[in-house]
Amino acid sequence: MKNRITLKISGVDAQSFLQGQLSNDIVVIGENEWQLNAYCQHQGKVIALFWVTKYKDDFYLNFPDSLQDKVLKRLNIFVLMANVEIKQAALNVNPPIDAMKHPEIYLITSEKFVPQELNLDIDEVGVSFSKGCYPGQEVVARLHYLGKPKRRMRLFECEQVLKVGDKLIALGSKSAKASGIVVRDVKSVDKLKYLATIEVKYQNNEITCNDAKLTRIEND
Repeated sequence: MKNRITLKISGVDAQSFLQGQLSNDIVVIGENEWQLNAYCQHQGKVIALFWVTKYKDDFYLNFPDSLQDKVLKRLNIFVLMANVEIKQAALNVNPPIDAMKHPEIYLITSEKFVPQELNLDIDEVGVSFSKGCYPGQEVVARLHYLGKPKRRMRLFECEQVLKVGDKLIALGSKSAKASGIVVRDVKSVDKLKYLATIEVKYQNNEITCNDAKLTRIEND
């Protein structure tokens, strides 16, 4: 697991503040439970993914440390007059993350995806469609109720080492931009595996990245 950081969000307005900033329903988090959340900008693109837990009246946000400055700057903009304190937690407790299933956002991929492209809407694992507003909520909800995501996250194998942020090309795609993007690398004993977004229409076509062929693992 790459280096991560944990922020402690405390104060009497901590819950309401986070409820108005994150994509999932903060209110339902139980003591010491972990919940996946997207932190979006107003166009619905994901700035960061937080694993959020609660202890007593405080909340803890765990995410890759490459996003620390960006996240802190944005969170502090929205604190305004709320009774909230944001600081780095003394202990950096990491949640158990299934890298084969869950996406990650790093600085290089920040603001590249809407939540649906990362499958966060499936079973509402990272997005609640019944909670109140948060930045980007209108865009995310509109796609959920009125549209269908053109790109989804899938699991791939590749014999070549790829980097997060590398672009995928699908045979037959007429898109002016890349067919997908490498989201995270997944450690495996035998083969190199990657989570990556891909155009759903062409997900079963020949897919390459940096001239290397990718094989989709269909039970993803």
